[in-house]
Amino acid sequence: MALLDSRAENGQETRSARGVRCAGLVLAAAALVSYFNALSAPFLFDDIPSITNNPTIRNLRSSLEPLASPVVRGAGVAGRPVVNLSLAVNRWLGGEDVWGYHLFNVLVHLGAGLALFGVVRRTLRLGAREAVTDHATPVAFCCALLWLVHPLQTESVTCVIQRTESMVGLFYLLTFYGFIRSAEMGAGRGWAALAVAACWIGAATKEVVATAPLLVFLYDRTFLAGSFRAAWRQRKRLHLALASSWLVVAALVARSDWRGGTVGFGHGVAAWEYALTQCRAVVLYLRLAVWPHPLVLDYGTGVVRDPLAVLPQAGLLVALLAATVVALWRWPQAGFAGAWFFVILAPSSSVVPLVTQTMAEHRMYLPLAAVVTLAMAAVWNLTGRRGLWVAGALAVAGSLVTLARNTDYRTVETIWRDNLAKWPANVRAHYTLAEIAEGTGRFEEAIAHGEAAVALAPADATAQFSLAFSLDRAGRLEESAAHYREAVRLEPESAGAHINLGTVLAKLGRFDEAVVECASAVRLQADSAENQFNLAQMLYQTGDVAGAVTRYETAARLKPDAAETHFRLGNARVKLGQMTEAVAAFREAVRLAPGQVEARSNLAGALLMLHRPAEAVPVYEEALRLKPADPNVRANLERAREMARTAGTGR
Repeated sequence: MALLDSRAENGQETRSARGVRCAGLVLAAAALVSYFNALSAPFLFDDIPSITNNPTIRNLRSSLEPLASPVVRGAGVAGRPVVNLSLAVNRWLGGEDVWGYHLFNVLVHLGAGLALFGVVRRTLRLGAREAVTDHATPVAFCCALLWLVHPLQTESVTCVIQRTESMVGLFYLLTFYGFIRSAEMGAGRGWAALAVAACWIGAATKEVVATAPLLVFLYDRTFLAGSFRAAWRQRKRLHLALASSWLVVAALVARSDWRGGTVGFGHGVAAWEYALTQCRAVVLYLRLAVWPHPLVLDYGTGVVRDPLAVLPQAGLLVALLAATVVALWRWPQAGFAGAWFFVILAPSSSVVPLVTQTMAEHRMYLPLAAVVTLAMAAVWNLTGRRGLWVAGALAVAGSLVTLARNTDYRTVETIWRDNLAKWPANVRAHYTLAEIAEGTGRFEEAIAHGEAAVALAPADATAQFSLAFSLDRAGRLEESAAHYREAVRLEPESAGAHINLGTVLAKLGRFDEAVVECASAVRLQADSAENQFNLAQMLYQTGDVAGAVTRYETAARLKPDAAETHFRLGNARVKLGQMTEAVAAFREAVRLAPGQVEARSNLAGALLMLHRPAEAVPVYEEALRLKPADPNVRANLERAREMARTAGTGR
């Protein structure tokens, strides 16, 4: 009988292992099918400062550089070195080809889904009831499947920089999986090491992992030890090791200056205003978890200031929080799901303002697991194994909606037009569409978007800047200057606003005013070659040629491969009568831009002024070869040849 029991147990274990493998393959297929049409989506929104304009991911050889995680306003990698390093690897492998970045995101999302499957399955197997443990694999599979293909996850997967959510989700879930396995009988210390390592790496991925040690402790009390005291007595060292990850979070937050100045107090949004806004946001997230439409990339920076405006939402959240507290006491397993939802959302959706995005769908990446798991548990309790068919139908529907949502990301313009249609009050959508319209010469459309942005947010410096830029491109210079001045008033530390205002003033012939603005830009951003060059241009126009030479030289030092800078420096040297120095500057301009005829002509002219016609002749000849129809070059060549013959060195 014992032998038969042993064989039965071995057979059951084999079937279980086969079921787990099949479940994993189906989950992988579901994730890849749901996101295959997202692999060509362009970089957009927060991808630009974090990838396109991020200098620290351009050199993988120096591991310290990718791990630096730059403190740049709006960069999603600030204080998140693991994410920054992943971007550096992507860039090293494929440059800025978006395909590799998206494939990485999908694979991380799949990994997180498999980890969720493992966590739910192991948790159900801890149950005392055989009816529950027998269904652990199919129930966990349904939960992971619905979570993987849920359309609310598209922002976290399809937007490249939102890999911060999927990566921290993966490490968060691996922390739990390692902890659960370490607590199982005879599991060994390797799983505990996995839990601690995942928690530490997660701490360097995104700040929300600071909640993991708390939830692990609650999990221990709920599913394993039975009480907090017993959990502490049995696994005190492991809990302390997990809590040590808070040191990593604290160090990175301090270093990043609260996410580059976009998080925290003192940015124009009070804690109570942000809390009111989160009442609206969290209820919206719950609704989208049930009915994922409409999905919006960017909800903007709006805040709620009237408590009455969100009274129903606040009442619902208070009721849900109270239900979670009661459940933790009476029905602790269900209460844990509620705690998972609220605790993970707390860092971004409580009272600490995130001023650049007061609501964002990607914040639901991990909390969605609690909603899906509770829903699937209810369905399974009502329908039994028929819950597989219910989950399958929902998964097919979710996958189709996810595929449809990914088509909105096919171009930068399509996603922002979709955003504006669903959230008309979004200022960023207007000025992003204005920039796109400018790029294709649709200036009137760009101006219309800029005016709409300013009408919605007149105190938004970026909106003023965007409208000013569009007006400049359309030739409406006086109006452009007025809006640039307003942008400077609203954000006096913006070097870009100063430099663009200076450029417009120069077009209006007001060079003295232009010098003031360009000098302000240089003061704010002295290491910008463009700012130095523009100030040099303005000084040259006002007659301060010596001052212009100084600025041209600085610009050339900051950006030595800029041919135009060397060309302009040569012209200024000529104006000062410094012909030898002018020749050197023109030679460098010609070296950098061999096809630049004007630089060759000016080089030859400077050589003539130094009485070196024999050197000037071949330079003019090359210029004439490049531009044979230019009468001035031809005439100057003949003059140089004549001077060379007269000097007795001609051909």
